[in-house]
Amino acid sequence: MLQDQPLLANIAIFAAAAAGVWMAGHALARDADELAERTGLGRAFVGLVLLASATELPEIATTSTAAIAGKPSLVLGNMFGGITMQTAILALADAIAVRGVLTRYPRKPTHALEATLLIGLLSILLGICIFGDSEIAFGVGAGALLLACVYAFAVWLLRRYDTNSDWVPFDLPDLAAGEAPVIPLTRPDVTTRVLATRMTGFSLVILACGVGLVWAADAIAVQTALGTSFIGSTVLAASTSLPEVSTTIAAARMGAYTMAISNIFGSNLIMLALLLPADALYRAGPLLAQAGKAEMLTLVAGMLVTSVYVAGLLVRRKPQVLGMGVDSACVMGIYLASLVMLYALR
Repeated sequence: MLQDQPLLANIAIFAAAAAGVWMAGHALARDADELAERTGLGRAFVGLVLLASATELPEIATTSTAAIAGKPSLVLGNMFGGITMQTAILALADAIAVRGVLTRYPRKPTHALEATLLIGLLSILLGICIFGDSEIAFGVGAGALLLACVYAFAVWLLRRYDTNSDWVPFDLPDLAAGEAPVIPLTRPDVTTRVLATRMTGFSLVILACGVGLVWAADAIAVQTALGTSFIGSTVLAASTSLPEVSTTIAAARMGAYTMAISNIFGSNLIMLALLLPADALYRAGPLLAQAGKAEMLTLVAGMLVTSVYVAGLLVRRKPQVLGMGVDSACVMGIYLASLVMLYALR
């Protein structure tokens, strides 16, 4: 319904919705860190599940709206392109908010396991896109159901591993003066109930603004003739990733690097689980059967950037490039290269 509005008006709506997502996501990160401190769940688990779920609300809104509207390119472009975009957010946080190199700080292998499981799911997804998906019932494809089941297993495995792992690192690099994470003090004046209410409110703001983003992005795609695949993989993916940007940078500035990394990898894992409800809402058959070259390219880019960070988490001693770790610089380069190739395929 926004396609009849002027292009500048749609750009203004898009910018306003993106601003709402940014501010709500920034506040959500602080409350999530406080919740992790009070409940003892751990910042890795809170980042992987709770914070990642909240920051994925724009993706839920956008993919649901686009799926109901019968726009598979917008759905898949947003979801698959968002994986590479969100991983590049870690590189951005490394450059502007981290004292040192981001992947030097985690002292447990949980993040490497998160990334490895993500690569595994992306490989399964790419295989389904290449060979095609088959409908099992009500227009839902077997591939989307399989990915949702594997995601549930991955979350269970990560939680069990994080609490029971006896893996102990050695020869860790010493942190230079001023590099050590500084976690902010708790806020005893805010009750846990108020904290939960605030987080719910911020999540609803993110959800409402996410709907506005997909409407405006779809209209911009039509009015600029760039195509829904390119818009979904770039503009829409970038805007719906704003909660991850704000929460990850906020967590990094607080020194909660474990939560920042888990937030991104957790968001990417949830992105794959969202394929099942999106497939159910898309009534023209299995959603993954509509994947084209652009969507497969974004999956390859997602696997590449995740693999780079696996290496970064394992190789602790590394220099900085342009104010960030070598791994983050490589991730940013891969992301920019993928944008150029997506533009060529539009």
